[in-house]
Amino acid sequence: MSIVGLGVDLGAGLPAWPAGLAGALPLLAPLLLGSVLGAVGGLLGIGGGIIAIPILAMFFGMDQQTAQGTALVMMAPNVLVGFWRYRQRNPFPLRTAGVVGLATLLATWPAARFAVHMNPQLLTVCFALFLIALSAYFLWDSRAAPSVAAAPRTPWNERYLPGVGLVGGLCAGFFGVGSGIVAAPLLVRGFGKRQAVAQGIALALVVPGALVALGTFAQARQVDWQVGSLLAVGGTATVSWGVAWAHRLPEARLRRLFALMLLLTAGLMIRQGLAA
Repeated sequence: MSIVGLGVDLGAGLPAWPAGLAGALPLLAPLLLGSVLGAVGGLLGIGGGIIAIPILAMFFGMDQQTAQGTALVMMAPNVLVGFWRYRQRNPFPLRTAGVVGLATLLATWPAARFAVHMNPQLLTVCFALFLIALSAYFLWDSRAAPSVAAAPRTPWNERYLPGVGLVGGLCAGFFGVGSGIVAAPLLVRGFGKRQAVAQGIALALVVPGALVALGTFAQARQVDWQVGSLLAVGGTATVSWGVAWAHRLPEARLRRLFALMLLLTAGLMIRQGLAA
């Protein structure tokens, strides 16, 4: 039997699976994947979609748009739980989160409308290049962090905070993910927020962007609701664990590992997009 379009026959050369277990396996794969992505998302202050999308595209047989739409189903509840947990540990004004989130809404819808009509192979390559740019930033940031911390700068005025939401909204609409990853460095480097606070505010702008983008992809019938729902159930069960570990592990090492993972994923996706 094959699991959720993975194209892997789990029964080849093995005794027959018990009927109940065989029926459950297609549900367990996205459930377990969601659990891993929820923990990673909580650990890094992201929705987990930036990892889910390449996996769904490469191993679940989805085109790029459907992978992005399906990942959004998982992201919304994961991010809500993550936002709540971050704010419990590092309180910040809800007004700040609201301003950034509102600006996100303005940019997400047109970007998502553009994305659903793009050639899937072209969108795959664009997404891979986006991952490469993010990984390059994380590698640079993990090396530059000590020198940057030693030379503090005057924070930007908070009236420019909506600009963070606009940039994040464009990423959320076009790629379905990335708004939190882009926003957090801007909040830290530009506005002088502490990393944990920045990640909490970044999660606040992911929620409205994810919901608007999900509505747009759903209207275009580019969402696998069953897989997305199972990813969401698995993710919400583990995201709090990831948030707890985020406050214990060395940040620089996490950023390097995340960057290397993004580079590997980007290379595989470019290969897939060009081959298609």
